[in-house]
Amino acid sequence: MKRILHIIGGDIAGSSLEKSGIPGEVFVWHDILYDGPRAPGWPDEATLAARARFLDKETGGGMGVAEILDTVRAQYRKLETAGEYDRLCLWFDACLFDQAMLAHILACLTLRGIEGAELVCVAAFPGIVPYHGLGQLSPEQLASVYEQRRPVTGEQFACALQVDQAFATQDQAAFVLLSRRKDTPLPWVPAAVARWLEESPDPATGLGRLEQLVLDALHAGCTAPEEIFKHVAAHDAPPQYWGDITLWAKINGLATHTPPLVKIQGPAPLLPQWDCRGKMGAFGVAAV
Repeated sequence: MKRILHIIGGDIAGSSLEKSGIPGEVFVWHDILYDGPRAPGWPDEATLAARARFLDKETGGGMGVAEILDTVRAQYRKLETAGEYDRLCLWFDACLFDQAMLAHILACLTLRGIEGAELVCVAAFPGIVPYHGLGQLSPEQLASVYEQRRPVTGEQFACALQVDQAFATQDQAAFVLLSRRKDTPLPWVPAAVARWLEESPDPATGLGRLEQLVLDALHAGCTAPEEIFKHVAAHDAPPQYWGDITLWAKINGLATHTPPLVKIQGPAPLLPQWDCRGKMGAFGVAAV
């Protein structure tokens, strides 16, 4: 029997893939590779430590640096074994979060001389509107899109090196060029990069798009965090690259802005960003 390794972004999608009946081992990749300190390609120990500190901050200290560092180390140890499998299949969405992750993994595979990967990237699915990604699909639906997998070409591996370089260095000029490309071998990259450019501070307001959407939600009368989430999701163009952890961090950033742009009311001065299920109902947010 052939040994197959599936690498996928997102715990929900990974769980569904395990239940899909598709043969092989499922490995879920965790990291926010469109942002934060890192060098292009395979990370050294100093980079992993910097990533762990960054991710700890992004999750509001919910996981802890040591646990995050163990997780990211394990990911690269697993990726080093990818060449030992008979088949490697990468499952990623068209959103910013996943495209940065896909480019990085392809770049790392290139640097380790691992070839022969296959890719599943689904930008739309019949009957699901708005469609954001694989996490919305049932195990049966995931099984149906497995037949859409295609070999990763040499041009795609080469393109991934350029994209990973841009995200690692936060090269704004490279981002602009990538966002305007019409013939990129990774066709989902231009829109993903364009969405990241929208998170750059606006010259007039100093805010990124997600921060502005939060303020728009407050001005529309939303006060509960869940209401704000729904309003922002409805007004941001799919595919949605962010989740609740990212949005709560943006709200907290607006609260600690100088001067504060929002006020958080509740049992703590800031929203919890990790393990917050069942806790958000005690909080309210208002524009200042």
